Amino acid sequence: MRKKIKVAPSVIAADQACLGREVKRIEAAGANLLHIDIMDGHFVPNITIGPDVVSALDKITKLPLDVHLMISRPQKYIKAFSRAGADYITVHIEACKSNAPEVISQIKALGCEAGISLNPGTPFSAIKGLLKEVDLVLVMTVEPGFSGQKFMLSVLPKIKSLRKIFKGDIAVDGGINRDTAGCVVSCGADILACGSYVFRARNPRRAIESLKRCRKK
Repeated sequence: MRKKIKVAPSVIAADQACLGREVKRIEAAGANLLHIDIMDGHFVPNITIGPDVVSALDKITKLPLDVHLMISRPQKYIKAFSRAGADYITVHIEACKSNAPEVISQIKALGCEAGISLNPGTPFSAIKGLLKEVDLVLVMTVEPGFSGQKFMLSVLPKIKSLRKIFKGDIAVDGGINRDTAGCVVSCGADILACGSYVFRARNPRRAIESLKRCRKK
């Protein structure tokens, strides 16, 4: 049975000067999750927000908070983001490598859904041994760090291989719009993290609905 498509607009593409209003706008437009990219300027070449902003967003929205930690040594900060209101916490295999099972256990012990992410150049085999432990796999479809990049078609076989053996949620992040969404859904993705396509749309509701209607090609 094909999974229902969920749309998770990424706040990195929102107008940061009025973030609360932006979040309420996409919630009213039918978003399923709120994707929050946390970057430290070390694991990726950009810096975004921390637990205090996540906590502030948790107070103004009913959307589940999908916190994506693009940071080095994520185990040091998982508790802080859990306390801030994260519902999902996803870490990168490239950032935790040998201690990934312990990091995932830490996330689940705090009552959050646990996700593992991999960069475009990281092979699927790097997370294969973790699939029984995680609720979500996030496949990066651009190099992590900045919003507005071009979708990488080379990642599609990875999504397809993952869906053959993983029954949980498969999320994709980077360059997602109506056209690319059809490609990833066809390969088995069911959570679409998207920034500019929703937040900068003239009609966010229509943009979100166009993603939810994606079908296998």
